This record gives sequence, structure tokens and C-alpha cells, in this order.
Amino acid sequence: MSDSKPSCRHAFSAALMRAMEKDERIYLVTSDSRGSVTVQNVATRFPSQFVEVGIAEQNAVSIGAGLAKAGKRVFVCGPASFYSSRCIDQVKVDVAYAHSDVKIIGVSGGVSYGALGGTHHSLNDIAVMRTFPGMHVFLPCDTYQTEALTALLAASEGPAYLRIGRGPVPEIYPAVCDTSFRIGRAPILHEGTDCTIAAAGETVYHAVNAARLLEAEGIGVRVLDCWSIKPLDIETVVQAAQETGLVLSVEEHSVYGGLGAAVAETLIQRYPVPMRILGFPDEWLPAGSSPELFRHFGLTGEQLAGSVRDALKMKGWVKRSL
Repeated sequence: MSDSKPSCRHAFSAALMRAMEKDERIYLVTSDSRGSVTVQNVATRFPSQFVEVGIAEQNAVSIGAGLAKAGKRVFVCGPASFYSSRCIDQVKVDVAYAHSDVKIIGVSGGVSYGALGGTHHSLNDIAVMRTFPGMHVFLPCDTYQTEALTALLAASEGPAYLRIGRGPVPEIYPAVCDTSFRIGRAPILHEGTDCTIAAAGETVYHAVNAARLLEAEGIGVRVLDCWSIKPLDIETVVQAAQETGLVLSVEEHSVYGGLGAAVAETLIQRYPVPMRILGFPDEWLPAGSSPELFRHFGLTGEQLAGSVRDALKMKGWVKRSL
């Protein structure tokens, strides 16, 4: 992994531009969020395929659904905190229930707006979106994955929710594996047989760092990039549980209802093993930057490594002689 690259929102904007050049059916709907989503160039270059509704997220979703029913392939973009709370009814009825070809892109998700406090955190979005029948839920971890998923969504039908952050992110995929992605498949970013970490979004970087730190201690951690939270890669998750016997999930989301819940629901019905769900607690968070909040709540690589050590001790794991 290398140092920070451009943000996922810039990667999304660039990939969407390329898709719109090839397909005039693709429309972009925003809610006074051209700067937040970095789509100013889209509005300038494709004015006939761009719809600005102002600060009206509910209208944006319904207009997007209407365009989809008229044969357009629609991306509705704006802050994740608003699209996962303010317009839940429109997402439920106009997009999911009607099975509209609308992709909702939640930008500045998780605690990207950390300094603005709880009103701008989106730590409930995975829990909300994944309960709607037919709604796919994706969390890319870097710019390469964001570009690939944007192209994938531009060529696919049906409703989906894609959450991305705000700031620059480190490269993951050029350093660890190929950049081919299939919906419902979780790439294995680090091999190990002592424990599994299932991560998504910006926590993937920290999970891989934790695995590398523990590898130096003789502890083998398997890291799954569960970017496709719905549909989840059940086969890979169950196989990891069978082969490692211990699973930790980590996410930029409430510990309730997100990736951890999806993994736990899978394992409890198929192959129960000891598990810990790591994320943000059931409380209103203090204001702070994204890195500050990650560190405060134990989600950095070093802190995740400590959580793995603690979980292995509870499991009764004894370090092998090296």
C-alpha cells in the first residue's frame, strides 16, 4: 500500500464522466452538492443529462426514480448522512419497492464530516439500506475500487447504494491483488489461519495494517474486503470461519446493523464461531476529524492488532514457538 491518493469522490466523478461519454441514458441528479461530490465538470459537459434540485434530497430521489422509469440510468448523489435518513421513505418506495434503476451515491459517509458532529455522521446507512429488498449495498475502499464499481454500476440495472468517504485514501488494490471485482465476492487481501478480519470501506486499510503487524509476531490474520455488503460473499465468509475459527468485523458504522451484523447473521446460521463486532458505539460521537475518531474508538491498524490479540486470548489461543 502506498501513501494517500485522490479521494474516492474524485474517482467516482471521473469514472462517471467516462460512462456518460459512452451512454447518453446515464443521468446525474444532485441536491446542491456539486462541490461535495466533485461533479462540477459533469454539469458543465453534460448539461442535458444533469439535474440540480437544490437542497431537496427527497425530491432528488423521486425525480431520479421517475427518470429511471422513463428509461434513464440514474445516479443520485449527495451527502450520505442525508440520503440515509432524510429521504428513507422515497428510497424505500420509489427506488427499492419500484425496483427503479437508481444508484444512490452517499458521499462523505461514516465520520467523514466528523467535525460537524452527529447531524452529519452517517453511521446508520448500511443498516437502513441493506434491509430494503433488492437494494445492493457497496463500500469501496480506495480510488481504484471506486472507479471499477462506478463502471460496474453504470452498466448494470436495478437499485444500489454506494457509500464513499470525503478525504484522500491510501491505495489498496495495486499493491495486494488484481482490480477485477464481481458483485457478491469478497477479495482476500491477506492470508492467515489464526483469525479473520472482515472489513469494508476505509477500515480495510487499517485491517491490512493490523494483519501485517501481527504477521511479524507469528499470528496469521486473513483479511476479507467485504465491499459488497449486500449481497455478501457467504461462501468466503463461512470458509474463513471454518479455517480460522475466529472472526472480527470492523467498519465505519454503528456496531448495530452493519457489516458485523451481516457477517454474524451468516455465521450463526451456517458455522458459528467466536466473533467480535468493531465499529462505532451506540452513542452520539464527539466532534473531531475522521482520523481522530478512528483512533478514539480503536479502529486504527495498531489498535485492531490489539483487538485481535485480546480475542485470541479469549479463544484460548497459545502463540506457537517460532
